[in-house]
Amino acid sequence: MTDVQLHVFEEFADLARTLASAHRLLLLEHIAQGERSVERLAELSGLSIANASQHLQQLRRAGFVETRRDGKRVLYRLGTGPVIGLLSALRQYAEHNRAQIQGLVADRLHRPDRLEAISREELLLRLRGGGVTLLDVRPEEEFASGHLPGAINIPIEELERRLAELPAGGEIVAYCRGPYCALSFDAVTVLQGRGFVARRLESGFPDWKAAGLAVENSTLS
Repeated sequence: MTDVQLHVFEEFADLARTLASAHRLLLLEHIAQGERSVERLAELSGLSIANASQHLQQLRRAGFVETRRDGKRVLYRLGTGPVIGLLSALRQYAEHNRAQIQGLVADRLHRPDRLEAISREELLLRLRGGGVTLLDVRPEEEFASGHLPGAINIPIEELERRLAELPAGGEIVAYCRGPYCALSFDAVTVLQGRGFVARRLESGFPDWKAAGLAVENSTLS
C-alpha cells in the first residue's frame, strides 16, 4: 500500500469514527427532518445541551452537518454530501449483517405481520393511479419543513380524535422519519383497528427527499 492510499483510508477511518456514536446517528436522523437548533436537538435526543453541542461539533468538523445563523440561534442542517445515502447504506448493511436487528425492532414494537410496508417504488405507481391518501404522522414542525406532495399532516398523538379528516375509501399510506420510526407503525395499528385500509411507507421522508423526488414545504402559522 502506498502512502497516498494509506492517507485516503485514514480519512475514511476518521469519518467512520465520527459516525461511531448512537447519539450522533440519532442527531443526524432528527436533522434530516429539517433545520434544528441545538436546544431543540438536545430535547429531541434526550441529551443535555452541552453534550448535544459536542456531538454536533464533531459532525460539523466531518462535514456531516452545516450551520447558519438565525438571529441569536444557530441552526443545524445536513451537509451537502450524500449523508442520507450513507446512513441508508449503513442501515442496509446492519440489517444484512445482523438480521436480529429486525427481530429486536419487531419485538420492541410488538407489531403483527399484517403491518406490511409499501416500498417507495410501489407507492409511486399507486399514486399515479389515484385512490391513495398520504398521511404524515410526524410533528407539525417537521411536516412544515418538508413533506411528500399532497400529504395530510396529523401528528400521531392527534390521530384518534381526527380520524374524520381522512377519506373513508381508498388506501392510506402512513409515513414518518424512517424505517425504524415507530410513529407510522402506531398509525397503521390505529387505522386498521378503525376499519381503514392502511399500510406504512417502508422508508421515510429523508429517504424520499434523498432520492430526488418532489417534496412540498408549508409555513407554520
